Amino acid sequence: MSQCATCHAGCCRSFVVPLTGADILRIMSQQNLSFWDFVCRWADPHGSIALKYAPHFFFRDTAQIPFVISLLQEQSRVFPGTSRCTFLAEGPQSTAQPLGISTCGIYGARPAACRVFPTKLDAPGELAVIHDVPAAGREGGHPVYQLCPRAWKPEDFDHLQQVQDLVLTRFEMNFFFKLAAAWNANPGEWRLFPDFLQMVYARRVITADEDRGAEAAPQPAEIVNFPRIAA
Repeated sequence: MSQCATCHAGCCRSFVVPLTGADILRIMSQQNLSFWDFVCRWADPHGSIALKYAPHFFFRDTAQIPFVISLLQEQSRVFPGTSRCTFLAEGPQSTAQPLGISTCGIYGARPAACRVFPTKLDAPGELAVIHDVPAAGREGGHPVYQLCPRAWKPEDFDHLQQVQDLVLTRFEMNFFFKLAAAWNANPGEWRLFPDFLQMVYARRVITADEDRGAEAAPQPAEIVNFPRIAA
């Protein structure tokens, strides 16, 4: 049994969860939600959220502030004064489980960052490497921010699925970095971002003729070679 099965979900309370566009559209589709139901922009002036893992976005209404596109967090209903992921289903406290057992309300559609935690790809991009998890994910001392009760081991993971998830996560996040570069070249207002996102991803499958035409067309060196899929 995974240690997550009996956990209070300290990671889902402690961390801002960066999203890719694919994460957003999958959750919207599978959960029948709008963008505004679960997505937010977190100000990240010092890069402590992005950590070079996720791209920064800029918006016309707050032009000097870099943001990370992330899951919404809200106040815990069980532990006042603490926060949690908007999708976290909090279980009741008990003598055996004083912090309760909490579960992801969208587990099948959960974001890539959640799927791969706490692993990353090795340098050649072939193996999953388990990285160290700190004792607590957030300062303040509240026990709900405590993380995994023991160190993770290779046998805790599906050795096929974990690597596949990591490879797909790298691809989708690299794609999102390119989308960010295209957006940041001429930032719009935050309210317009969902339309831009859906426009780009709606063009991720193209015909062979469109592909040949794009390859043949000359591209000035200064043009970000990404928005062709949104043309």
